[in-house]
Amino acid sequence: MLSPEEWEAVRLSLSVSLRAVAFSLPPAILVALALARGRFPGRTLLDAVVHLPLVVPPVVTGWALLMVFGLRGPVGAPLAEWFGIRLAFTSAGAALATAVMTFPLIVRAIRLSLDGLDRGLEEAAATLGAGRLDRFLTVTLPMMAPGILSGAVVAFAAGLGEFGAIITFASNVPGETQTLPLAIYTATQVPGGEATAARLAGIAFALAITGLLSADLLSRRLARLLGRA
Repeated sequence: MLSPEEWEAVRLSLSVSLRAVAFSLPPAILVALALARGRFPGRTLLDAVVHLPLVVPPVVTGWALLMVFGLRGPVGAPLAEWFGIRLAFTSAGAALATAVMTFPLIVRAIRLSLDGLDRGLEEAAATLGAGRLDRFLTVTLPMMAPGILSGAVVAFAAGLGEFGAIITFASNVPGETQTLPLAIYTATQVPGGEATAARLAGIAFALAITGLLSADLLSRRLARLLGRA
């Protein structure tokens, strides 16, 4: 059995990952469309910037967020002064850090889905008089759905394991920003905390496996449904 504090870490991890996906999914769709279909100056640079969180240390990403969204940052200071919104060292900041770290995963999944689309379907819809928005809503978006769903679930599962960016930007505050990985880390620093760390690690492992299997199952099922439509 888990203690109330351990359950709170699990609950907070689920909440942070869910908010991260909800925050990053709409812009990820737009960015994936721009990278897959757009032809504009700076496209290669945009592609590199989008994928930076995959190649730089998570601590660097967290530090960059702290510099920008901290209480003295160029964005964080106006948010706190004008709107009373504080991101650093809060659960909202943990969700933002997780969203930034998992954003490339969603973009890549959607972009792969777009690359596999039959452009002839969109061209056929155009010949039937469908406008650009109609084609997107009735043809492109439904065909992208498996990639969107897969990317969202994988990003959710990956967000459950985010550590470096969260602890740097949001710190390790029990009940506020102490997600499951941070709770495991804290347990390993306490004498006799091996059992707690093992329990929490088992839960993290189970959640990760469940998320990955769910992503594959849901994307396959949705692809079959679209194929029969």
